[in-house]
Amino acid sequence: MEERLQKVLARAGLGSRRQIEDWIRDGRVEVNGKPAELGLKVTGHERIVVDGKKVHLKVNQPTAPEILLYHKPAGEICSRNDPEGRTTVFTGLPKPHGGRWVSVGRLDINTSGLLLFTTDGELAHRLMHPAQEIEREYAVRLLGEVSMPILERLIKGVQLEDGLARFNAIEESGGTGANRWYHVIIKEGRNREVRRLWESQGLTVSRLTRVRFGPLLLERKLRPGKSRPLLAKEVKQLYQAAGLSSSSA
Repeated sequence: MEERLQKVLARAGLGSRRQIEDWIRDGRVEVNGKPAELGLKVTGHERIVVDGKKVHLKVNQPTAPEILLYHKPAGEICSRNDPEGRTTVFTGLPKPHGGRWVSVGRLDINTSGLLLFTTDGELAHRLMHPAQEIEREYAVRLLGEVSMPILERLIKGVQLEDGLARFNAIEESGGTGANRWYHVIIKEGRNREVRRLWESQGLTVSRLTRVRFGPLLLERKLRPGKSRPLLAKEVKQLYQAAGLSSSSA
């Protein structure tokens, strides 16, 4: 069965279809020793090279995407390899049946919680794109006094070094003394955005956990360092959130 080259490479986790189309236009992809062209269809038996490196495809890989929900512990980094030898989020993941795992965004080394992995590069790209405005919810433990003016500023918007940022919602969720818990919602995934927003108000984040990504919740029974595949209904909900059809994956 022949499929468009960009679809095959996206399913293998190399990137989104749109990204791969750009690579083809830029001459970064070769098929059987010749520069690939847009619209080219392949079976998977061809010799495909991207940026000088051969791409290994499983011809009979499943058409259905694989998606994992992972409970990231603090202390792991969101990279495939680390020169310092630290544990990465990819270390304990099960091997996918086809393609490779692509992380849907990142959590910094000191942040724990819900992290998604998929073999569908297009899905990962859409879930991370700001235009989709997918909600990310975090549980935050703060050190310091939180006043009403601070909460109002964080909802209205604060100018950070990379532009205006804000929480879409803030809800107090317990704690005593100087340590208070809040749940906050943002609709984008800029680097350390939750921490930087609180720090802009002179507050220290002492613990940060992502508890929800779009329609998916981090259930308590999933222990840190463990993962599980999404249920069929969860896959459908996630594709809907990304503006995609799961049947076209």
